[in-house]
Amino acid sequence: EYVKQLSQQSDGDRDLQEHRQRIQALSEETAQSLKRNVYQNYRQFIETAREISYLESEMYQLSHILTEQKGIMEAVTQALLLQADRDDPALGARRAAATDPFLPLSAKEAAASEEGRQRTLTTLLEKVEGCRDLLPESPGKYLVYNGDLVEYDADHMAQIQRVHAFLMNDCLLVATALPNRRGAYRYDALYPLDGLAVVNVKDNPPMKDMFKLLMFPESRIFQAENAKIKKEWLEVLEETKRNRALSEKRRLEQEALPRPAPTPPESTNPFEEDDEEEEPSAEEEVVDLSLEWVQELPEDLDVCIAQRDFEGAVDLLDKLNEYLGDKPVNQPVKELRAKVDERVRQLTDVLVFELSPDRSLRGGPRATRRAVSQLIRLGQSTKACELFLKNRAAAVQTAIRQLRIEGATLLYIHKLCHVFFTSLLETAREFETDFAGNNGCYSAFVVWARSSMRMFVDAFSKQVFDSKESLSTAAECVKVAKEHCKQLSEIGLDLTFIIHALLVKDIKGALQSYKDIIIEATKHRNSEEMWRKMNLMTPEALGKLREEMRSCGVGNFDQYTGDDCWVNLSYTVVAFTKQTMAFLEEALKLYFPELHMVLLESLVEIILVAVQHVDYSLRCEQDPEKKAFIRQNASFLYETVLPVVEKRFEEGVGKPAKQLQDLRNASRLMRVNPESTTSVV
Repeated sequence: EYVKQLSQQSDGDRDLQEHRQRIQALSEETAQSLKRNVYQNYRQFIETAREISYLESEMYQLSHILTEQKGIMEAVTQALLLQADRDDPALGARRAAATDPFLPLSAKEAAASEEGRQRTLTTLLEKVEGCRDLLPESPGKYLVYNGDLVEYDADHMAQIQRVHAFLMNDCLLVATALPNRRGAYRYDALYPLDGLAVVNVKDNPPMKDMFKLLMFPESRIFQAENAKIKKEWLEVLEETKRNRALSEKRRLEQEALPRPAPTPPESTNPFEEDDEEEEPSAEEEVVDLSLEWVQELPEDLDVCIAQRDFEGAVDLLDKLNEYLGDKPVNQPVKELRAKVDERVRQLTDVLVFELSPDRSLRGGPRATRRAVSQLIRLGQSTKACELFLKNRAAAVQTAIRQLRIEGATLLYIHKLCHVFFTSLLETAREFETDFAGNNGCYSAFVVWARSSMRMFVDAFSKQVFDSKESLSTAAECVKVAKEHCKQLSEIGLDLTFIIHALLVKDIKGALQSYKDIIIEATKHRNSEEMWRKMNLMTPEALGKLREEMRSCGVGNFDQYTGDDCWVNLSYTVVAFTKQTMAFLEEALKLYFPELHMVLLESLVEIILVAVQHVDYSLRCEQDPEKKAFIRQNASFLYETVLPVVEKRFEEGVGKPAKQLQDLRNASRLMRVNPESTTSVV
């Protein structure tokens, strides 16, 4: 309707074209404006996301520092009280009785209290499905606090589910309520207190009475029933974490104390030598884990991972491995190793995600160097190699897919080869840099290069061979691909044989198809052959034909030219010569050893068509003048064209062709006895 209205108002097609140009200009201007706005918004979004990430990490560090400061202050207070208790035991007992109403008064009461707390824990956990196998039975585990909470989504603050939390002296168990069974729960998650951080969430009505639990790399938000219960949860969580840290510290200090060597029993063996000395056992050697950096190493690893300081995290791990390298593996070392191994798994997962193809593929191969180098330092060379090559394969595939298919096939092939082989060369150089000390990974790179070459050949063949391009265009495209492939020899990588193996089927099909076209065209000209001399009418046309024959390798063509613009050859023979030599030149551009027999057989078939036609015409023609003219054309074919074909084939291939020699010799026999009724097939 819009175009109809415009056409009614316009004076002619000029107005419509001008209006169309204005609309196109407006469209392009709008597109550019939208592109600028999108780019500007995208940059602002990236900067905002980066600032949010920095702020979140700083808040997490601040909360962690405040928690540590609070723990240090309480530890100092506790240490002062313990020192005062040692100086005055009676005062310490009175203070303990006054501050702890649940202090057991005797060993019997203490055992009863411990047994009661464990019985309460067992009774409560019987109501939770699926946690019996997850909670190891240890004599020191008991229930500290429990209650109902409501979980909210951390991003959208939408209610998710109702849960029941069980706080024990070393872990926090979260269970979801079963809908059809009152007082029954199903296991949801279990978090050790060592890696748990509690953050108070400021009230923002209607969202209030909430607190957040941080367990790297996730976080969960819970809402208590009221402000009092929320306060109790925050206090009891901090208190339990602090008690857990103090008990762990005391245990490490006790294990670090030197143990007295057991007194060996007196030997009653009179033959035992008195000066026999026993070798100290490895168990008696003590590993000092009370160093500050060792104690804080798991938390420091969490901070490095949160801040994406991968190098710092791996440096800490190397420092720990160097410190524990020659130390015996006792129980404290095993527990420290277990904590560190969990952080190593988290760090590995983050590095793996950095190398996943889902991440941005911009930046080239160097963008992956940071994650790859840290994975190699962690002893994950095989995984780093696999992920690096997968990332580069996705990048190459994306680059090829984003290429615009131009109208000219050769132009598209130039772009395709440039993009693919440049990416392959950059990947190879980056691979040599990253995996210089891992010779076992190079075989994986060769396999990857072969699969990438197959992807390239698929795109190449689809554009060159599936679209039925001419043989000359296909030859130029293959030549371009080979030249680019030779660039890889700079780094010692030769994939020419692979590209030959992948292209041989398509090239064979192209040669046979073009051979069939030449044979059909030759047969069609033969059917209309009148055996007359060519009259080119003008000297320019004769000069052009001389130049064409000279480019085909026929140097003695002048002896076949007559007076004025006449040529003492048939049009069929001249056309056959030009077409055959053009086929040979283009085929030699495509040549490699696997195509030798295909090319040779195609040439023999093409030549036989012309030879048989001349032979048949020579035997059937009765007119003496035409017979002499046919002999002259036969002489041109046998003495000029066939030797030129044979010579050019030998120059292009590097060795003579016995089949072509046999064909020329058979033709010579036929010329000796032209009246024979036999023919060469």
